[in-house]
Amino acid sequence: MLRASIDLGTNTCLMLLAEVESGQIKKVLGDYARIIRLGEGVDQTRSLQPKAIERTLTCLAEYKKIISEAAVLPRDVVCVATSQARDASNGEAFFDKVEEECGFRFSVLSGKDEARLSFMGSLLSGMDPSHYAVVDVGGGSTEFVTVQEDRSMDLGSVRFTERYLKSDPVTDEEFRHCLDRVDNKLEEFIDWRSSIPADMQMLAVAGTATTLASWHLSQEKFDAAEVDKIQLTKEDLHRMVEDLKSMTVAERCEQVGIEPKRADVLLAGAMIMWRTMVKLRFPNCSVSSRGLRYGVLMDL
Repeated sequence: MLRASIDLGTNTCLMLLAEVESGQIKKVLGDYARIIRLGEGVDQTRSLQPKAIERTLTCLAEYKKIISEAAVLPRDVVCVATSQARDASNGEAFFDKVEEECGFRFSVLSGKDEARLSFMGSLLSGMDPSHYAVVDVGGGSTEFVTVQEDRSMDLGSVRFTERYLKSDPVTDEEFRHCLDRVDNKLEEFIDWRSSIPADMQMLAVAGTATTLASWHLSQEKFDAAEVDKIQLTKEDLHRMVEDLKSMTVAERCEQVGIEPKRADVLLAGAMIMWRTMVKLRFPNCSVSSRGLRYGVLMDL
């Protein structure tokens, strides 16, 4: 059966168009990503901003056209929203407007459901679920998931950029403050790490991880198949953090493999990923280009 899913996050809006059979993705016909920054300013204002809403509606109108050409009705698309929608006071009014204009009906996921579905959708072919801990660094939150347990915290690339990394390039003081706050938040997860096997492998998903992998590979054009093969060490992440710290946003945009619209928040995302590996004792991590948009279709 041909189905589609939309994953509306703090920073990105993703759509998957695929053939699904018995809870498995049999064939991907289209995998789309747009950086819409819906969560811009939400951490401070607790409200979705007009320009962010406009960007998102434009993206969803584009997605509606794509699925209509594939003979999928908007009402049959599985649409989920995450962190920014949980935090925004005008989220309900926004989703009413989306349904009125585009026909997409969104469900706002709890952190627990987001974690479970991301885990389900992130595992690559041949991966034993019991051997992997999925770490999903998003724009507003980060999820930590194993077969046995899942956790979510308000630790994200957009959220921490807006809070702590306001200069361009960032100052040493801003960097140290942000690093301290990341480490303090991760202290809450030491018990989670202690509760899972020491040899559990980290699987990093979502835009921060895939962008860092693409940058590491110097990809002129994003190649998901190559990204899915990569392993990054904590030393790789440390080096990338130091490099990003020394650059202006404009300089980051010029780097091969970095999506320009993600350049301003990539340092914060890389810091979260690096410190997760250090604080939670993961010497390296695999990367998956899949994720929540896969999981919600597999869960039908």
